[in-house]
Amino acid sequence: MKKSPAPAKQLLATLQDRFENNASRHPGLRWADVQARLDAAPAKLRPLEEMERTGGEPDVVAFDKATGEYIFFDCPAESPAGRRSLCYDDAALAARKLNKPAGSALCMAAAMGVTLLTEDEYRRL
Repeated sequence: MKKSPAPAKQLLATLQDRFENNASRHPGLRWADVQARLDAAPAKLRPLEEMERTGGEPDVVAFDKATGEYIFFDCPAESPAGRRSLCYDDAALAARKLNKPAGSALCMAAAMGVTLLTEDEYRRL
């Protein structure tokens, strides 16, 4: 299924605005370089679009010299409403007897095409 270019342009504008308004998250990085990478690999926009759609605020936090990729973290002030009240994984979900959440954070992240932050990454953020 092909998407129209308008949503991609809007997402890129949102990402650029966030990038420019939060320069402390990515010292030494330039938006033009980030956008050139995203333009060259449009499939990379899908996880970012999913983060935005579920109330997140993805932003660039680093550049991995080994892979040549920009690293995005979700940077909202608080957990997005669409991603609260989840168990960590399917085992925790299965063990839950009362007030069972709709799903698990690991499954939701996998469906979005992202991974959860490690404890070190979370503390850095």
